[in-house]
Amino acid sequence: MTQNLSAITFFVDDYDSAVEYFTTVLNFTLTEDKVTGENSRFVLVTPPHSATSLLLAQAKNDTEMALIGSQAADKVFLILNTDDFWRDFNAMQSKGVAFLEIPREEVYGTVAIFRDKFGNKWDLIQTT
Repeated sequence: MTQNLSAITFFVDDYDSAVEYFTTVLNFTLTEDKVTGENSRFVLVTPPHSATSLLLAQAKNDTEMALIGSQAADKVFLILNTDDFWRDFNAMQSKGVAFLEIPREEVYGTVAIFRDKFGNKWDLIQTT
């Protein structure tokens, strides 16, 4: 049996500003954007060469709004693996991404935690 994660729900306050952020700052691709109802869209953004996308979900109520930026409380929510840490770190930093630490070398690779525009923590990592 073969299984994989195809998408992870990611709460945002606005579809268009989220698409702009992911495509211009993090270099993701807008892989799908379909209207599915009044004020509802099916929006997927995908990192380069990734099999897994983020399903952007515009928060519609107080419970969902409370999740924006804290989908994993204060833990790292997502791990963005790269084939060139310094290329992506420098590009992201030049676009205003807030890194919370100086990049560090660990036994498993080069890593630094950053916070996205919504407040979620991510690892940018190049594994060894």
